[in-house]
Amino acid sequence: MPPVPPLELHLVLMIAAAGLFAGVQNALAGGGSFITFPALLLAGLNPLAANMTSTIAMFPSQTTSAYAGRSLVADVGPLTFRQMFIISLIGGIFGAVLLLNTPASFFERLVPWLVLFATSVFAWGSFRRKPLHAVSAMPRGVLILAQSCIAVYGGYFGGGIGFLMLAALTIAGQQVRAATATKNVLAMAMNAAATLIFATSALISWPAAIALCVGGIAGGLCGSWLVHRLPEKVMRGFVVAVGAVLTVWMFMR
Repeated sequence: MPPVPPLELHLVLMIAAAGLFAGVQNALAGGGSFITFPALLLAGLNPLAANMTSTIAMFPSQTTSAYAGRSLVADVGPLTFRQMFIISLIGGIFGAVLLLNTPASFFERLVPWLVLFATSVFAWGSFRRKPLHAVSAMPRGVLILAQSCIAVYGGYFGGGIGFLMLAALTIAGQQVRAATATKNVLAMAMNAAATLIFATSALISWPAAIALCVGGIAGGLCGSWLVHRLPEKVMRGFVVAVGAVLTVWMFMR
């Protein structure tokens, strides 16, 4: 039996539609992985394969977002942006290697807790009061440790890393606009490392990855048009609801 089941046309189309929605969701509010991950599970992929396939598929749209905001990136408190980038890249590599060495059965038992954590982080990041200005400085050692842990988690699973980094960067002294651009580039670094490593795995479903990628790019274009036309809190609320349902489903399955 092949490690990844072959996909029929209707499943590929369903995955592409999920990618379209995820692209819109990422452009408007973030949290597209809450759409792509369950779609791949419904298509028959095991959680390990679904996680790696989703990471690879959504990387091009992440690269586009990072490139678009590159002029706004800045140093983070006591660390230069280059140092934060290197920490993110190394952490992403470590997390990806850790995932590749995680037995599928163990990861399947771990996923409900990861989804619960990611949903909680997303809900907190979506509805907490955002600071208008920098909050406070973060000690150099604490910042290195925080970004290292986020990077390893990003390479391993990745749900909610945007909000984790946004919180850490604003606490470290960045204003929200710079923090948003900086976390996009740092997230791209984590996922670039993970994508290169995952691409060698036999667990990747390339038809699903291509379908998600095409749908995600189209969704990103649609999302850029809708960004001023749909209320962001509605989209964020929908993602939290999807995450809650997915958490319950993963614990029960």
